[in-house]
Amino acid sequence: MALTEPLTILNDFPGWSTSFELMARQEQSRHASGRTRTKDFGSPIWRGTWVSRSMRPNELDRWRAILTHAMVSQKTFLGWPSSRCRPIAHPGSGSLPVGELLDIGADNMSVQVDGLTGITLSVGDMIQIGDDLYRVLEPASGPLTGLFAVEPHLWPDVAVGATVRINKPSCLMVIDPGSLSASADPSTGRGSVSFSAIEARG
Repeated sequence: MALTEPLTILNDFPGWSTSFELMARQEQSRHASGRTRTKDFGSPIWRGTWVSRSMRPNELDRWRAILTHAMVSQKTFLGWPSSRCRPIAHPGSGSLPVGELLDIGADNMSVQVDGLTGITLSVGDMIQIGDDLYRVLEPASGPLTGLFAVEPHLWPDVAVGATVRINKPSCLMVIDPGSLSASADPSTGRGSVSFSAIEARG
């Protein structure tokens, strides 16, 4: 049976994201005069790197198979930074509310959210609006927040009424071809895996 996209490989991944940042989609060119010009090809997209702990041979082979399949087949998976599965002010495992996008600022990078009862968002938190992932740049508190800034700018398909998630906010990603490393110690068979991935937009 074919594995269904998006894959959920991070749900039980035995490791951590060592980086998760926005990647600019720009190109620079130098003119004969020495001036450098930058061409912008769109809003930045998310890119992350994950590294596992040391694993025994059987577990290592399992993750080799899972990640190799995802990479070679270029299957999408739900990606998020391991440190930001929940808001900073709300650690633990308790349930978190789901909000609704109530308004979008004129700058297209600020939002107002309703329904986040009892929630405080801090700078650095991640939120998912519809299918897109954003990082909070200004503190905000529910249930009805004021307008607060996020990055990157909102994508064109984002509309008022979209669902806002703060529990494991994610975006679709694909593993960078050739980025998977899964070497083992020849004396013990133990090893770790690492890979990088980039946001996959339609």
